[in-house]
Amino acid sequence: MSATPEIAEYNAALEPAQRVLCERLEQIFGRAMPEATSKVWHAHPVWFIDGNPIVGYATRKDGICVLFWSGQSFATPGLKATGSFQAAEYWASPDGEIDEAKLERWLADAQRIQWNYRDIRSNRGLVKLTGF
Repeated sequence: MSATPEIAEYNAALEPAQRVLCERLEQIFGRAMPEATSKVWHAHPVWFIDGNPIVGYATRKDGICVLFWSGQSFATPGLKATGSFQAAEYWASPDGEIDEAKLERWLADAQRIQWNYRDIRSNRGLVKLTGF
């Protein structure tokens, strides 16, 4: 799926080096998850499958953080746990280099391994959404 106008606007407002990297991430996410929808959610671009957040990115002073909502359960190593749920993150290097092969493996994991963030309130916590 191509970017929504709001994600294109988000990227366009970035400094040139960050913009190039975020546009590249957007292309990789779209290619790996063509069925996903995307939008700016809580001020950052996020991709969803059936309304469940899967992956997103955020610009920070020290680089671009890629967040996988269910990343702590992934088989592919290299993500760092963050927060109090199942999320894990990957930081793109300040020079704009990303490990595309690893990123694509994490995106494959993200489609197979999902915790249910969409219904976290009604479920009174996280439950597995997919059979992993």
